[in-house]
Amino acid sequence: MPKALPSADVLYQAFLEKDSRFEGVFVVAVKTTGIFCRPTCHARKPKRENVEFFARAREALAHGYRPCKVCRPMGALGEVPARLRPLLDLVEERPETRITDEDLRERGLDPDQVRRWFQKHHGMTFHAYCRALRLSRAFGRIRCGENVAQAAFGTGYESLSGFTESFKKGTGFAPGESRRRRLVTVTRVLTPVGPLVAGATEEGVCLLEFADRRMLETQLARLRRFLAAEILPGSNEHFDALDAQLAEYFAGSRRTFDVPLVLAGTPFQERVWEELRTIPYWTTRSYQEQAERLGAPSAVRAVARANGDNRISILIPCHRVIGKDGKLVGYGGGLWRKQFLLDLERKHAAA
Repeated sequence: MPKALPSADVLYQAFLEKDSRFEGVFVVAVKTTGIFCRPTCHARKPKRENVEFFARAREALAHGYRPCKVCRPMGALGEVPARLRPLLDLVEERPETRITDEDLRERGLDPDQVRRWFQKHHGMTFHAYCRALRLSRAFGRIRCGENVAQAAFGTGYESLSGFTESFKKGTGFAPGESRRRRLVTVTRVLTPVGPLVAGATEEGVCLLEFADRRMLETQLARLRRFLAAEILPGSNEHFDALDAQLAEYFAGSRRTFDVPLVLAGTPFQERVWEELRTIPYWTTRSYQEQAERLGAPSAVRAVARANGDNRISILIPCHRVIGKDGKLVGYGGGLWRKQFLLDLERKHAAA
């Protein structure tokens, strides 16, 4: 069944504005060049009369268009370019390694292009990303019993004073306080609905938000406040299980998740989120039904707000809550993602 698209005027405006909320909704094909692009492509924008829109890449291919080499619409949204994969593997496995711009050039990489990619996908430059990984590793080493000097030199710092200054600047507190502090490590998870920012503490996953959600920074600030924690990129033992279970969910072989979760909200919000977890796979409820199940039938708006503040998407399935009239409303990742998830579950529930 063909997927219905918004009007061509809406799609063209989204293309002009490089609106990431429309990723996954359509691709745009340029008649004068014979290529098709993502909505967020940075290539020069053609005139309205020279483009047409398709719901899926395969439809553009069937009409004779070729994928753009700039935005690579055939790859997963947020996918790491092949040329950068060895670099990321190196800095994630050995964050103590110091990599200069000259080192990048020797690897055949343009430092400016690397910087722009990291800025776009991680919100920081490559060198800032490396520093944050080193700090995250040092934080963990101190928490596990090493003294400050061992952690500093073990993560590639050449002086204790330089490490202390960098640590304070990056976290807001001295290295010696690490054993009394909590850390949320964050990473990116690629999915068919775009990249997600995942966060976890030692106890479990506390964040799973769409990377392009406009409230992401606000949600990160709230997470810091509720958990009294610092947030740094890094690895966490819960990420492997999260990756595997999300892959199974999107493949249709998983209907429930057992990754440990850390809820971080007000008592009312946490009650709402726990109730969301009781909604079965491919089942929907209205906000009114959710309020009634919570014993607060007049608190529909408060329940809706708490749904909107859910920071662990998919695993806490707020996408299964719809309007009383059956229409899709209110999803932080965009209604197209809500529809995608419900369609996915419908398809596999019927199989």
